Amino acid sequence: MATSLVGIRSHLNGYPGVPTMLSELTELPSIQLGDFKLQFELGEPTDFAKEVAIKELRETPEIKKKAVEDLKKLLENETDLTIPKDNEEWLVRFLRPCKFYPESAKDLIKRYYSFKVKHADVYDGLRPTKEANIFKHNILTVFPNRDQLGRRILLLELGKRWKHKEVTLDEVFKGAVLFLEAAMLEPETQISGAVVIFDMDGLSLQQTWQFTPPFAKRIVDWLQDSVPLRIKAIHIINQPKIFNVVFALFKPFLREKLRSRIIFHGTDRDSLHKHISAKCLPAIYGGVLEIPRVDGDQWYKLLLLCDLEYEAINSYGYKNKKK
Repeated sequence: MATSLVGIRSHLNGYPGVPTMLSELTELPSIQLGDFKLQFELGEPTDFAKEVAIKELRETPEIKKKAVEDLKKLLENETDLTIPKDNEEWLVRFLRPCKFYPESAKDLIKRYYSFKVKHADVYDGLRPTKEANIFKHNILTVFPNRDQLGRRILLLELGKRWKHKEVTLDEVFKGAVLFLEAAMLEPETQISGAVVIFDMDGLSLQQTWQFTPPFAKRIVDWLQDSVPLRIKAIHIINQPKIFNVVFALFKPFLREKLRSRIIFHGTDRDSLHKHISAKCLPAIYGGVLEIPRVDGDQWYKLLLLCDLEYEAINSYGYKNKKK
């Protein structure tokens, strides 16, 4: 997700009529990192992604058109939901992870917004301007490149880099939500999905105590039922033995589909490369990609430009917040 720097500045300076939704903007700000450009990608999917959409998501013009029409009709009965149901791009965001089955997409929309109500302490007013701390500590970032299958790569470093007395797990969760809300807007990511790498190098006993069963259940419920995004794999790397204590909290809530997508690699880089090509990874993970590390602060600068988009995202949902 990205936005027009000029447009946002005009809006903040009080000029009327400036669009605040990213889908209405054309000029996308970016940061150049060597040969890579750090930005959110709102353009047409690549030809590769379009092939994936046909093969894996049943996405053809005919199926897409009918699914959009059917989903729009189904949502007419959801009178307690404030949603942009006449916005085709918004509808497609939920149809793609459901392979264009309208009933499934409707159920996903309801679960997505119900989850936001249930965890209002996290979601109410969630915007980049309020979450500087997680990015300042540089434990969460997205690679500027995609993997060999066109998937976004989200990296969380919850070991040596994580100062748990300064950054709570709730803040880590909020940072991940901000990133995945952004990824939901990218057609390429809607189709190809995302992979997550948890680098647990240096995880301490004190850090493991921060994890609780309620937190574990929230994360699993979010990933399994409430994220309108294809989470294709979760890779655990550099984990010490004590990580087994953490994972034991998550196991009772995992269904087979998500459980099968959690892969433990330890320090075995060859194992990781079977899933994410070495050509797509930096040297620190045994890769050959020459790319400077993307600091959390660099992503944060882009997210700040999108603050108004998050305001729009927050305006949707159930009218009855006690639902």
